[in-house]
Amino acid sequence: MRILIWHVHGSWTTAFVQGPHTYLVPVTPDRGPDGLGRARTWDWPDSVIEVPPERLRDEHIDLVIVQRPHELALVDQWLGRRPPTVYLEHNAPDGDVPDTRHPAADLPGTTLVHVTHFNRLMWDAGPAETTVIEHGIVDPGHRWTGELERAAVVVNEPIRRGRTTGTDLLPEFSRAAPLDVFGMRTEGLAEHIGVDPDRCRTQDVPQSDLHTELARRRVYVHPVRWTSLGLSLLEAMHLGMPVVALATTEVAEAVPPGAGVVSNRIDVLTDAVRDFLADPLHARTVGDGARAAALSRYGLSRFLDDWERLLKEVTR
Repeated sequence: MRILIWHVHGSWTTAFVQGPHTYLVPVTPDRGPDGLGRARTWDWPDSVIEVPPERLRDEHIDLVIVQRPHELALVDQWLGRRPPTVYLEHNAPDGDVPDTRHPAADLPGTTLVHVTHFNRLMWDAGPAETTVIEHGIVDPGHRWTGELERAAVVVNEPIRRGRTTGTDLLPEFSRAAPLDVFGMRTEGLAEHIGVDPDRCRTQDVPQSDLHTELARRRVYVHPVRWTSLGLSLLEAMHLGMPVVALATTEVAEAVPPGAGVVSNRIDVLTDAVRDFLADPLHARTVGDGARAAALSRYGLSRFLDDWERLLKEVTR
């Protein structure tokens, strides 16, 4: 198939474009949000082709995957037609939860796909045909060494996003272990939360280096209160890292017993961080369990097979 899809979420798209199709990605001269084109920091195959909007009317397109409400108008404007359409929802609802109406709820002929069962439960999808295809991860391999007695956190814009990403919880975690926070716009985080800079270091490393850097840390901490399901959590599990995470949204499903510690009690979580720092063998054993669980549930083959079945059904 020839599939039109915007470059919105680089990590998710990296897994999706490993399939057997041709993927047309809009590109604009400014490479803005509606025309980012091919990824610069992820490894995408040659089957991902950049197409300027003015050329899309002349392209044969079997299916469109939209991920933001305004993309439907772009489809009409740029293509002049509406091919079979899948609305992929990456996020948990914001606002009046659990009564938030999904933008695709009243779009006839559009299939709504959620990435977690929690999201499907929380969004009001009305009569829309709805399904769940859970995340898939391109396996980075077992890289954990745990050589650094520090905890890793991955979050973008923690200062702006605040309680949503659990930024206010970081001081408590920093007392259990020195933190290395990776992500965009993390500068000034230690000062913002009132922590000694050595107890909360920040880095924005290239995607190609992130997995190696994460795996050098003893434990992965996921303090996020409200998100869909952070792909960084699943990537850390693939790396063989033990994880400590809030029991919110889909996390309790993603991290089974033996793969880490999941709780909404901060004392339980911080005690777990201390235990992993003090006992590298215990950290390795739990990290092996995390990797096995992630490969079983979030492996790339299962993800691509699920999407293949849906794409055939929608275009049939």
